Amino acid sequence: MLRWTVTFLIIAIVAAIFGFGGIAAGAASIAKVLFFIFLVLFVLSLVFGASIFKR
Repeated sequence: MLRWTVTFLIIAIVAAIFGFGGIAAGAASIAKVLFFIFLVLFVLSLVFGASIFKR
């Protein structure tokens, strides 16, 4: 999922360089949403992964 975030971030940067404002904003918002989903899943895996090893 982090790979998709980086992909959309690169698309947003390239689109911003070439002046496509709408595409850049859309790709940046997708990258932001994917990053936060990745962050939540990462924290959940740390919390529940640590509880599995304590058994």
